[in-house]
Amino acid sequence: MASVKPTKDRGRYTNDLSAVARQAANMLLLRPLVWKLVKVSVHGADNLDGLDGAYVAVANHSSHLDAPLVFGALPKRLSKYLATGAAADYFFTTWWKAVAPVLFFNAFPVDRGKGKTKQGAHSPRSHRGMAGSLLTDGVPLLIFPEGTRSRTGAMGTFKPGAAALAISRGVPVIPIALIGAWAAMPSEQSGLPKGRPPVHVAIGHPMDPIPGEIAHEFSERVRRQVIELHDQTARAYGMPTLDEYGRHRALSQAHPASQTKEAPAESSPPKGGR
Repeated sequence: MASVKPTKDRGRYTNDLSAVARQAANMLLLRPLVWKLVKVSVHGADNLDGLDGAYVAVANHSSHLDAPLVFGALPKRLSKYLATGAAADYFFTTWWKAVAPVLFFNAFPVDRGKGKTKQGAHSPRSHRGMAGSLLTDGVPLLIFPEGTRSRTGAMGTFKPGAAALAISRGVPVIPIALIGAWAAMPSEQSGLPKGRPPVHVAIGHPMDPIPGEIAHEFSERVRRQVIELHDQTARAYGMPTLDEYGRHRALSQAHPASQTKEAPAESSPPKGGR
């Protein structure tokens, strides 16, 4: 089947009709499904009350649930035009692969690797700069700065691209922590979550770069805020902190013979918790 040509017209990302269809698909199909599979609690949505216009939402990445959780947790007025990147060499090679990410997540193609297709042949990085162009057009972005899903529940380092985009386009970063998503649907799990495990979405205050702050510095400050949001919520609801996931990973690497797929044990939420 013929490949989908890179779009030169960014109109679909800001088109009102497309936005209405996308929100309907999310609110009527995807959000109810995810909220039925896992017990979702959203914290901090009121931190965004004064936010308007484009922004970069940044979250830790550990599960296929992550993007649906963020889209479903953000206020409708802020998720209306929200777009997220999808691998150009996989999702945008045929129309049928692109349908779901475009329909639900307003996805745009992102080149990965060093200008090579999935088959290894060199190709031009035709989508370079598209994220910045969308921000310039007023389209907010969801970016997972780790670049890939965690395989252990621990959080990796952040690539500075999201911070650089925010600095260059003069837009704020929304730090978001996803708690329990890895335990609900880890990367090696082939099926859907069972037993409706608890998942929390913690949304922080929008962050702006400090005058003179470079991308690496801003990125690290955002990363620390995501860690703080994650661990505060995890402690409040008796769930593992990122440090506990990290220690579990370190022990597994030090003693591979005793490595198991089990994460740090989760205790019951404290009394009075939601």
